[in-house]
Amino acid sequence: AEGYDAVFPLLHGPMGEDGTIQGLLTLAGIPFVGSGVLGSAVSMDKVMTKQVLAAVGIPQVAWQLALRRDWQQNPQGVKDEAVKLGFPFFVKPANLGSSVGISKVHNEGEMDRAFELAFSLDRRVIVEAMTSHKPREVEVGILGNDAPIASPVGELSFDADFYDYETKYTEGVAQMHIPARIPGEVAENIRELALKAFKALDCAGLARVDFFYVAETGEVLLNEVNTMPGFTTTSMYPKLFEAAGLSYGELVARLVELALEKR
Repeated sequence: AEGYDAVFPLLHGPMGEDGTIQGLLTLAGIPFVGSGVLGSAVSMDKVMTKQVLAAVGIPQVAWQLALRRDWQQNPQGVKDEAVKLGFPFFVKPANLGSSVGISKVHNEGEMDRAFELAFSLDRRVIVEAMTSHKPREVEVGILGNDAPIASPVGELSFDADFYDYETKYTEGVAQMHIPARIPGEVAENIRELALKAFKALDCAGLARVDFFYVAETGEVLLNEVNTMPGFTTTSMYPKLFEAAGLSYGELVARLVELALEKR
């Protein structure tokens, strides 16, 4: 660890934001940007995230857990449970980022393929209900350690059925709107829920918290927490804080300060 002060682990997915590299850096005594072992691991695992958020009363879509062993032994039982959520529903590996392995299931004929795909990637799979109307996808950035602040709320709009891998990583497919085109009190509620989730999950440094907003019913549902959000100059997280008056350079400097302070 000669010649530098802190590590910025700009890594996504397993081995990057799941607490493993954070554990290595902790053992090595090197300060690093972002959440520690616990916050990273819990936020990466969709099941653990949902259980923690449920415990502090943060609203989410209806969901259930399915295990690979159960699928191998009794696939019909897994499908019977999933159907209770109503079509369409999503099938997702518990521990993968970037929308990899996610399927939207519209009918019984699509179930086998969706579960086979998800279970080929993880031994734990999460089944999630859809909202009553097509939700709007809104996101908020969090910055800080024990006294975090929330950015303005941003919104993503896109034509795809959901924010899949292709939509996420193809330039120009999704449009960003900062601030989001939502009522002020809804935005305030979203920011408060994001801060509450950040603290409940023991996150540090930064996170991007993604919500569904159902305009027809006024519902706000937390979708997921990313402890190492995309960080290019055109990514949502830096753009959210740019809207709050922090340039990209100032944001990076602040994150390094937070890493050093956390130690």
